[in-house]
Amino acid sequence: MYAASREASSRSREALRAALTGSDSVAATTGSELFAVVAVLDDQRSLRVALADVSVPGSVRAELSERVFGGKVSVATLAVLTTAVAQDWSRTADLVDTLVLLGQEALLESAADSGRLDAVEDELFRLGRIIADNPDLEQALSDRAKPASARRELITRLLTGKAEPITVTLAEQAVTRQSSGLGVAFDELSDLAASRRDQIVAHVRAAIALTAPQRERLSASLQRIYGKPVTVHVQVDASLLSGLVVHVGDDVIDGSAVGRLERLRRELA
Repeated sequence: MYAASREASSRSREALRAALTGSDSVAATTGSELFAVVAVLDDQRSLRVALADVSVPGSVRAELSERVFGGKVSVATLAVLTTAVAQDWSRTADLVDTLVLLGQEALLESAADSGRLDAVEDELFRLGRIIADNPDLEQALSDRAKPASARRELITRLLTGKAEPITVTLAEQAVTRQSSGLGVAFDELSDLAASRRDQIVAHVRAAIALTAPQRERLSASLQRIYGKPVTVHVQVDASLLSGLVVHVGDDVIDGSAVGRLERLRRELA
């Protein structure tokens, strides 16, 4: 984002924090309603352009959003929305993307308030791995030739009764808007959930499944390196032969047999 949008996004997030008071149901409702607003804006180009038009005073744009969505969303959601559209955005897309992020954060806040954040984070990570490892499923969930409603119904059928309701809502919204890289999108959602707990996420590929004590030792080692708690997500990858590969942000720690062989090959070349 350019500077204007970064400032606008920061003020919008402040509005969200102010609005999310009370029970976890307030946060859940706000998140779901912000997603519904985004769906309307995605469908109506003229409206989303009008709400981000910096040639029009912010107060006028806020009034327009209130006329369109007032009475259709909660007071908390409307407060966040009117604050967001009153800001000056560098691009229309930045406004919409920020509303998506605010919806995600509101839902994760609800999960935290109800003690379900750990479960949601783990489900999002596992869902990302399942999709990344199944090209046919990813294609079906991101196929723009299919109506968004069809993609949404597919992910709903796959998850209902098997995942937290908040995970289902986040997944439905992701497949509705995402045109590619769904596995990455779910990894990012999982990371967002971890950041809500002020934790770093380590994505680990291991030749064999790690035991609970091994996960705990790895997490403790990474915490000493990075100076804050680390959530470890493990994916089994037998092609590594032995050992593991750890990704923390842009950092890569390769302790696999394949990695050692590759380093030896380069040294002998």
